[in-house]
This record gives sequence, structure tokens and C-alpha cells, in this order.
Amino acid sequence: MYAEFISFFKSGWHHIVDINAYDHLLFVMTLCAAFKITQWKQILIIITAFSIGHATTLVLASFDFIPSNTQLVDTLIPVTIMITAMTNVVMYERPVTFSDTKTKYVIALLFGLIHGLAFANNFKFMSFGGSFIWSLFAFNVGIEIGQVFIVALFLLALFIYVRFLKGHHAKWNLFISGAGFGIALTILLKALQSA
Repeated sequence: MYAEFISFFKSGWHHIVDINAYDHLLFVMTLCAAFKITQWKQILIIITAFSIGHATTLVLASFDFIPSNTQLVDTLIPVTIMITAMTNVVMYERPVTFSDTKTKYVIALLFGLIHGLAFANNFKFMSFGGSFIWSLFAFNVGIEIGQVFIVALFLLALFIYVRFLKGHHAKWNLFISGAGFGIALTILLKALQSA
């Protein structure tokens, strides 16, 4: 059981931190771009909401409640990154209200559902013959810790930018969101060409 936990934990970790999983890395970084260092609690909540959405999709797909359509998923994932990037830029100057924060959590949850589709078939195959609940738990712990690791690196880079390079957070948000949008647009165009 321990070996099974470690195996699925590593799969969850690599699903996030592997450079080949750049779509998830890009989404997490774009999602965090509009938040300041002092808002680290909101960041942790928002990435947990994303993980919950991701896990929900894995469950639904594993029990064949939702079909897997690779082309649709490959199209939707960059769209979620682009929407997140545009929201960061458009809403940045607005005073953030409690309802805005709740909306971001809901969006992260919904987008997590979409991102979960990208790995649903692989997870279904991996968990075949084992304890589904245990596998799902271990995999999602790996994902969550991987995301916290990425966010910690991201916030460290932001801290260095603001504290030592005397940069402004508004420019950081614009740069990260713009880069996220541009890369996601490239991914989307590739997905549309191969469709």
C-alpha cells in the first residue's frame, strides 16, 4: 500500500512539475500573476480549488460519467489560460471585493475540471486493479504539493523582483499574464491545426 501511495504521489508530482506539463505550469503561474506576496493564503486556496476540480474530473472520467475528447481538451486548456490572463489584466486596477475573490475560486474550480480531462484516461489506466480511492488521494496529494512547490518558486521570484530589483507588481502581472496569453495562443493554434 505504501509503494502504491508513493507511485501515485510521484505521478501527481510529475504531472505538475514536469517541464513537459508546461500547460499546467503555465496555468498555475498565470493564475497567480495578479496576486501579491501578501495574498499567499488566497493563492493556496485558489490552487486547492483547481486541484478539487481536477480530482473531480478524474473521478467522473474513471467511472465513465464523462467521455474523453482529446481534441476538445487540447483546445479548451489553452483557452482557460488565455481567459485567466485577460482577467488578470482587465481586473487588476479594480478594487478586489469578496465576491471577486469567490468568483476566482469558482473559475479555478471549473478550469480544474477541464484540466483534469487531459490526464483522465492515463489515470484510469494507472489505477486499474488497485485501490481507486487510495490512488486518487495519493495522486492529488502529489499534485497539490507540486503546485505549492511551483507557487513557492513563483513567489520567491516575485519577492526578488519587487524587493531587490524594485519592480512594480502591476508590471509583473502584465508580463506574466501577457506571456501566459501568448504561449497559450500558440498552443491553441497548434491544437486547431492538428484538429
